[in-house]
Amino acid sequence: MGFSKLKLIKSAFIGALALLLSVFAAPGAPLAEKIAVGALRFTSHAASFVAFERGYFTEQGLEVEFKFFQAAQPMAVAIASGDLDFGVTAISGGLINLAEKGALKVIGGALQEEKGIDGQKILVSKKAYDEGVTSPAKLRGRTFGITQAGSSFHYMAHQIAKKAGFPGREIKVTALHKVGVIIGALKSGQIDAWSIVPHIAKALAKSPNVIIIGDVADYIPNYQVTTVFTSAKIASTKRGLVRRFLAAFSKGAADFNAALVDKTAGPDAAEAMVRLIHKYVYASRPYAKAAPSIRNGAMRINQNARLNLTSVKDQLAWFKSEGLVPGRVTIDMLVDQSFVEVY
Repeated sequence: MGFSKLKLIKSAFIGALALLLSVFAAPGAPLAEKIAVGALRFTSHAASFVAFERGYFTEQGLEVEFKFFQAAQPMAVAIASGDLDFGVTAISGGLINLAEKGALKVIGGALQEEKGIDGQKILVSKKAYDEGVTSPAKLRGRTFGITQAGSSFHYMAHQIAKKAGFPGREIKVTALHKVGVIIGALKSGQIDAWSIVPHIAKALAKSPNVIIIGDVADYIPNYQVTTVFTSAKIASTKRGLVRRFLAAFSKGAADFNAALVDKTAGPDAAEAMVRLIHKYVYASRPYAKAAPSIRNGAMRINQNARLNLTSVKDQLAWFKSEGLVPGRVTIDMLVDQSFVEVY
């Protein structure tokens, strides 16, 4: 038998073997679908981290790659451009404008202010405090740090002013683009005030340069702080993918709430949860120093990604009133209400 004939027989055998393996291998276990998920390095994004670390995404046939951001609006742009499949962050003017153009949809709720659960704090610099800014009612005419115009920080500043009894325009919002820059400006007294999640706020307030003067929950009750969103294309054409993502995300949220918010899972579970989150939040700090701040950031993440539609409608109305989004935007342009319970 010639060499070429042997080679043909060998190739045929290898091909047949590969075919048999493909037929009999792992029935019901398709290859995982790769998705990119946007996040901030905050404790408030823990549901995604837990779902990843505990295999809940894997259970849903998803292979997740995290992409990290320092503000909400760039994440919305990344969803619209296709660089991300899912994001978890606050509603912003940029997000709403992209939704109006048919680029993305809010599909669920994540972080929410809840009475009785520690939440976002209102901070002032020591300089401003010494000048008499000892409560949010004293913020009239003062500078307030935000990332961008139309960010959640912008919304919070105006809502705080409204509840304190003066127009939002009388707070001087200052766009500094990155959270780290805002922190530096607050500590140095270059801006007067800011509001932020508790694990950052309480850590800052341990220094002599920053003072907590109020709680956001007292000024914006039941505020839906962050939402889960995806591209409009995925929401309409890959509904099964959306449901699988939300199922895994919701299991991560349930573990997080039980360990650190409701504290029903016991001290060992709480310790394990903090160590898990430390891989993503304050990862550059020694665990002993990072752990208290992570625990301080344990705000409620909505069960089963429920969405407070009333809060979202209020936010949309504010963005429209400020001319930050077109007046023609409707709640149905922004939210696909078919995936989770809304209330």
